[in-house]
Amino acid sequence: MSELQLSILETLGAKGSIPDSSKEFPSTASQIVLAALNSLAARSMITYKTKESEVFTLTKEAEDIISHGSHEYRLLNKVLESLEGLKISEVDSIMGKNGKVAQGRAFKNGWIGKDGDKLVPKVSKDDSKVHDITADQLKQIQTTGTLSNKKDLNELKKRKLIVQSKVHTYAISKGPEFALEIKQLETDITSDMIASGSWAKASFKPYNFNSEGVLPPSGALHPLNKVREEFRQIFFSMGFTEMPTNQYVESGFWNFDTLFVPQQHPARDLQDTFFLKDPAVAKPPKDKEYWENTKAVHEGGAFGSIGYRYPWRGEESLKTVLRTHTTAVSAYMLKKLAADPKPTRLFSIDKVFRNEAVDATHLAEFHQVEGVIADYDVTLGDLIGFMEQFFEKMGVHGCRFKPTYNPYTEPSMEIFAWHQGLGKWVEIGNSGMFRPEMLEPMGLPKNMRVLGWGLSLERPTMIKYGVSNIRELLGHKVNLDFIESNPAARLDEDIF
Repeated sequence: MSELQLSILETLGAKGSIPDSSKEFPSTASQIVLAALNSLAARSMITYKTKESEVFTLTKEAEDIISHGSHEYRLLNKVLESLEGLKISEVDSIMGKNGKVAQGRAFKNGWIGKDGDKLVPKVSKDDSKVHDITADQLKQIQTTGTLSNKKDLNELKKRKLIVQSKVHTYAISKGPEFALEIKQLETDITSDMIASGSWAKASFKPYNFNSEGVLPPSGALHPLNKVREEFRQIFFSMGFTEMPTNQYVESGFWNFDTLFVPQQHPARDLQDTFFLKDPAVAKPPKDKEYWENTKAVHEGGAFGSIGYRYPWRGEESLKTVLRTHTTAVSAYMLKKLAADPKPTRLFSIDKVFRNEAVDATHLAEFHQVEGVIADYDVTLGDLIGFMEQFFEKMGVHGCRFKPTYNPYTEPSMEIFAWHQGLGKWVEIGNSGMFRPEMLEPMGLPKNMRVLGWGLSLERPTMIKYGVSNIRELLGHKVNLDFIESNPAARLDEDIF
């Protein structure tokens, strides 16, 4: 037990209560008193209430005024000592940096006047008007810590003669377990206590059910993974099957050609796509007929299409790339579907790569959420209806659709939603019906149509978690506390 705790208990025992701790323990810092009180209160030996008050302390300049008088009072004495008056030009050399303050206050008090270039007295030293109020006010603050007149306090604060601070004092009373001695409380029952039976007479420290335990070190799901899992559950609830997307490297054939993207398309330039050096070339597809069909539909047109009418090169098609979209996986799965055509729903959520400049909303790699529905005689209306149903499960209502162009879908639509925070319509995805030039070369029936759509995973995650810069979500600038402390995503709550 500390000496301060013992002193508190003895004072309480003698007086019954302590209205103001600062009067009983004036030389002890407030923080030390509080620590002792908390220790005693935890044992229910005392109770206390905190009182907060404002006090003012003197600056060095104020302490000098108490010892030697205020600047205006000292200036008056200098003027009185000068038989012919004090030259104004000499004031600064006599009073230093306080010359202007001294003149101003002495003029205001009616102590001095001006006669040409001189200061002359308007009072005598024994005049009743001559009273150093500033020094007296500072002496009172030195004694009591404050003044009753707020206007005088503000004036002294403006002159930087006093400094305001807050002081905490404590009103202390006896608690239900008050005693003059502190019993040692046990925290655990030991095997020795049980064997000896001493536990029956021991006093135990009560459990503090309000204290929070230390969180054990553990891993945490990234916000992207949390939102990704929400998307997966939405797809599963709507009867979709997840596509295998663990292959980041694709050939130009599956990434571009099979999707009816011409070999001269800007997306296939170095500034947009990452090409690999090793291996630089991929193997052609095993289905030679599909290879030839794809070449024919590009060069001269086939299956009712006029094509792009350019010389299609196989070596360009076999260049290896980091996939620029997961639609390459969708194309591969649709080609497999051609062996046994039947209504199918597929989705994927995985990483894609674009050779883009990094800024607040773009990275060179990001995640794409993609879904495809293959069925007989479906229409654009089916796609719109399904998109509305899909996004409603995310908490996005009242979508709008705008025509756009995609090489592998026709018709194509951009999907927009109203963003409450931004107060405008924002694009949230892209969609369309896969072109016959893409599907029929695979061997799919003419009346089997495929609806497709995609969106990024990053944008809804940034909206959900209030992140404005994508580099705070992914990369070396990510705050690990942000990763660990954020709750699981719930897309059924409106994010738009």
